[in-house]
Amino acid sequence: MSSLLARISDLIRAEGPITVAQYMTLCLHDRQAGYYATRPGLGAGGDFLTAPEVSQMFGELIGLWAVAAWRAMGAPDRFLLVELGPGRGVLMEDALRAARVAPDFLRALRLVLVETSPVLRAEQARRLAPFTPQSLDRIGELPDALPLILIANEVFDCLPARQFVRHAGAWREQVIGLDEAGNLAFGLGPAPRGLDLPEAADGTVIEQSPAQTALAEALGARLAGQGGFALIIDYGRDRPGFGDTFQALHQFEKVDPLARPGEADLTFHVDFSDLARSGVAGGATASPILTQGTFLTRLGIAARLQSLAAAQPAKAATLLRQAERLVAPDQMGDLFKVLALSSPGLAPPAF
Repeated sequence: MSSLLARISDLIRAEGPITVAQYMTLCLHDRQAGYYATRPGLGAGGDFLTAPEVSQMFGELIGLWAVAAWRAMGAPDRFLLVELGPGRGVLMEDALRAARVAPDFLRALRLVLVETSPVLRAEQARRLAPFTPQSLDRIGELPDALPLILIANEVFDCLPARQFVRHAGAWREQVIGLDEAGNLAFGLGPAPRGLDLPEAADGTVIEQSPAQTALAEALGARLAGQGGFALIIDYGRDRPGFGDTFQALHQFEKVDPLARPGEADLTFHVDFSDLARSGVAGGATASPILTQGTFLTRLGIAARLQSLAAAQPAKAATLLRQAERLVAPDQMGDLFKVLALSSPGLAPPAF
């Protein structure tokens, strides 16, 4: 039994079943044995691939979007370029390479990375060393004297969520306890208090993430006060809906979320309509919600593909497959959504 599994089991024995959100927080962010603290499996040799790991085109287009956003802000001579959850730093490395078309942009930026994983921080510092990035634990530590352009790619999906199940005509919270053999098992806890949940058939699952809502509202407040943009890209839906989206990934395979605490990545699909409402509640303006395929197409992925293929003819077929993976409706193109939050009066490019 792993040390984290043992501690979770002891916690349940001592205090009773825990919520799915509590379990997810322990599995991902425990300082001694949590997934992101010890073994974040990004890249081809890990547990999952993010869009920047699929193709350089993704980060390059984000970099060009950031340059356009900076110009829409009036090209300030100092601003914060912030990435939440930068992974191995691949997206930002590609973005800054593309941004060399705007030397004034590069001179004006102050690079800030919001990252809690010591393993990933070390990789980010190595990869982005020419820009001397500053690493912070949370957005609350960001300086507030400068406007900002913030990128959050596949960040909100790993924030904890609660699950509620309709049972016998009433909503009950899904919890995690121990079965008779002492193994982790799902069960139903008490009816939730203070939540306005819709009528639904028995067996229906609904998910809510106070952590996602709070982060979007905090971003909205920062943008309202400091000026600038936040670009949010993740997998999820563009309207509220039902369904169990809690999943675990280990070595590119979906596994039982209870089987490998601390050893697998845990995620929920993001409700982008809720993020938009929360950002507006914080004081920002929310863009329309686009699919990733539409967004990258508007940014010019076809032209970038053509340029790369012309420069590297031997890799043309591979480059085409990479682009299709990013934009095709049956791959990442429709599942992933894009939302921009901005300070009032600013219009985000490509929306």
